[in-house]
Amino acid sequence: MGTHPTKIALLIGSLCSFSVIAPAVAADETSTAKVDEHLVVIGRSDKTPLNIAANVNVIDATAIEMSGATSVTEVLRGQSGIQISDNNIGTSFAMRGFSASTAVNNTLILLDGRRLNNIDIAAPSLNAIPLNLVERIEILSGSAGVLYGDQAVGGVINIVTKSPENTGGSVQLSGGSFNTYEGRGDVSGAINKDWRYFLTGSYNQGDNYRQHNANETGSILGRIQYKTATDSFFVETSYYDDDRENPGALTKDLFNKDPRQSFNINQYVHEMTTAARSGYQHQLNQNWALAADLDYSDTLVSSLNWGQSHNTRSLLMFSPKALANYSTRQGELNLVTGLDLSRGKAEFDSMARSNVQETQSAYLQATVPLSHTLSYVVGGRYARVTDELVDGNVYPNGIDLDEDATAFELGLNYRPSAEQRFYLRGDENFRFAKVDEQAYTPKDVYGLKPQTGRSYEAGWDWTVASQSLRVSLYRLDLEDEIVFDPSAEMPDGGNFQGANVNADASRRYGASADWDWQVTQALQLGLEYNYIDAEFTDGINDGKALSWVAKHTGRGYASMDFAEHFQVFAEAIYTGERFIEGDNGNEGDKLASYVLGNLALNYNRDAWLASLRIDNLFDKDYVSAGYYAGGTYDGYYSGRGRDIRFTVGYRF
Repeated sequence: MGTHPTKIALLIGSLCSFSVIAPAVAADETSTAKVDEHLVVIGRSDKTPLNIAANVNVIDATAIEMSGATSVTEVLRGQSGIQISDNNIGTSFAMRGFSASTAVNNTLILLDGRRLNNIDIAAPSLNAIPLNLVERIEILSGSAGVLYGDQAVGGVINIVTKSPENTGGSVQLSGGSFNTYEGRGDVSGAINKDWRYFLTGSYNQGDNYRQHNANETGSILGRIQYKTATDSFFVETSYYDDDRENPGALTKDLFNKDPRQSFNINQYVHEMTTAARSGYQHQLNQNWALAADLDYSDTLVSSLNWGQSHNTRSLLMFSPKALANYSTRQGELNLVTGLDLSRGKAEFDSMARSNVQETQSAYLQATVPLSHTLSYVVGGRYARVTDELVDGNVYPNGIDLDEDATAFELGLNYRPSAEQRFYLRGDENFRFAKVDEQAYTPKDVYGLKPQTGRSYEAGWDWTVASQSLRVSLYRLDLEDEIVFDPSAEMPDGGNFQGANVNADASRRYGASADWDWQVTQALQLGLEYNYIDAEFTDGINDGKALSWVAKHTGRGYASMDFAEHFQVFAEAIYTGERFIEGDNGNEGDKLASYVLGNLALNYNRDAWLASLRIDNLFDKDYVSAGYYAGGTYDGYYSGRGRDIRFTVGYRF
């Protein structure tokens, strides 16, 4: 959020957030290399230059606490035009005009720069990331094919966890509607002057809104970090466990009669992930730094839906890079170049399906100043992927696949004054097919081509002492978009109709505007509006709207300090009408638009914090996910009803 936070918000932020350890650099940070390939915190004041030619929004710890939100999903709802789809066991986040099923593979989700997107089509699980672990959330709207490569098509969401430098900790307890209970805690301290530790854990259980939708979710994370003037190092391990009953879909009539009901009895999904991560950075000299990250994750998914299954997936990633920063008469010249190497493996026992997918990618990006007010960004990436795929029905003898893709970008960033910034940006993007998609293609189609696209964007930011305004316009063109087509011919050996295909070309136009106003020291207001015109531009659906994409979305909020220790926060989130997912011929009726109202009351005194949050204040019935099946048998998933949560916390 922009402008200046209210008094209570500042107190909340100071109590509930840690300072972030910056990458280790030499003493004079103005002339040393910086980690610019990650999204950086972009402030809305002249003290922090807007140095990225892109639409970037940062939700910091103060804004998170001010909202009273209790999950990452609720923090992201309505932000930066994100359209959320929730089938009651998982959530996907669509940016810039994608359906729920395609958003999973076209919005890149990162945790501290580490990919959470899976090598299969399952959505990354954010349920097990507790908010007490989150320092800030960085949202880049639009393509980022050069810096992040595969799947950075509609946007990038980077969840940055806390990396504390102080000694202390916190405990939070909460409870509320649907028999929900949660406990969270963290502690940090110094081992000696260079070494520190950080431990955090959480546990959540509840029945949730739908019948047969109870969950039991937990997480634990430990980190040891080392930092000197020229070197920084960390090693971290974590475990996430999310066990959730699956209530299934409802028909339209059943949804209208009782959106909470479920006819499932035993269905469930239980996901368990163990992850380890390590990173090192060394400052070579005044201008150059070298860094490398090594990440490994291993996931077991046990489920009973269409049948009992146990699926495993693992991913090993290694990302070395070099960073440079030179001061010139025109300004700072920044360079980042590196490699992204990964090996993923997935096994699906119920289908006798397995895949080993390896990717190798190299990238280079430079930010070059032309003057003190004008700079340009140029870069490129080359990526190659190989698959060793086996499927008991379609490819019983196995098949080897090999594809590659490139992406280039060019951007201009112009800042004529401390109050204004203009940018122009063109970026190419791509994504490779997942194991599930490659294993189920039409007859005589052996391997899907990479999806490719081009994004064009222009924006203007205006910031003064009490107000900020951001406006952007964009166009996104896609070719060979990878989708599931229920009308396609099933593969030889297939067991259900339809197949994954490279779809007809599509394009998306859009515009966004958000405004923040610090009316008084105690009162802050904000508005956001997003417009998307997404349609097919080729094939039998030429001119038809893309399904599940709302043309109009928006958000408004108000935050006010009304007493010495109290602050109230209210927001309204609007989602416009749209066709149900899969209705690409626009044959059915549109789902109705709706507004969700949320309210939070926060109390802060000394080391104590209490919050009362009410989501869906007016108990609005709405469809949080849906799938087209000809009309009569369409599947509807119910959005969460009124949800009251009380949280109390203490920091020591």
